[in-house]
Amino acid sequence: MRQGIAETVSVPVRKQVFRAQGITRVYRTGTVEVRALRGVDLALNEHEMVVLLGASGSGKSTLLNILGGLDLPTEGRVFFRDRELTRASDAQLTAFRRDHVGFVFQFYNLVPSLTARENVALVTEIARNPMTPEEALDRVGLAPRMDHFPAELSGGEQQRVAIARAIAKRPDVLLCDEPTGALDSKTGIQVLEALYEVNRDLGTATVLITHNAGIQRIAHRVVVLADGQITRDEVNATRVLPSEVSW
Repeated sequence: MRQGIAETVSVPVRKQVFRAQGITRVYRTGTVEVRALRGVDLALNEHEMVVLLGASGSGKSTLLNILGGLDLPTEGRVFFRDRELTRASDAQLTAFRRDHVGFVFQFYNLVPSLTARENVALVTEIARNPMTPEEALDRVGLAPRMDHFPAELSGGEQQRVAIARAIAKRPDVLLCDEPTGALDSKTGIQVLEALYEVNRDLGTATVLITHNAGIQRIAHRVVVLADGQITRDEVNATRVLPSEVSW
């Protein structure tokens, strides 16, 4: 893994990658209505790393799914650069996810019968301008393990394969939903290091959901949700390295 140093945050004005306006998401089951999001406004800029904090049920995953084109809001509008996702067809949303978004989830979703290299190749074979699987795995410190199967890898190594798979297509945005949620502190820090370095070295705009408030210190911005609304959105004065995170 590459080494870095803690940095004072100085994010120049960047072009917006995402703009969400008045996002509301209502789920209905019979007569029961749940408002997962309540009029959320949010912008994400190029090269930013944003941490989303909030208790379970605060709307973090719903917001991430809407940004990633996996779900649509009940009300409101979402733009990716100059394209309105809320007016896109299913086929257009599929192309958007394929070409522009990398996803990392809490569970790795690797194919057990494929090596790390082959799992990443599943993406590189369909992407428009991909890295090689070898380059992507090297980016996350797994060059020596690329011919191992998932069962031969630790949990942290499997998650780093999932990150390599997500970044191999050179996405504009990396959306991470509790990527360290199933990991111990040492392994979780290794995964955070991989995400930190991808953001720093490749400039990939990154949104990271976590319950761990200590992780917010590695971000450029911290957005806190409660009851489907943003209660805090502020820039970190100083970022720290993942190795300095209090677990």
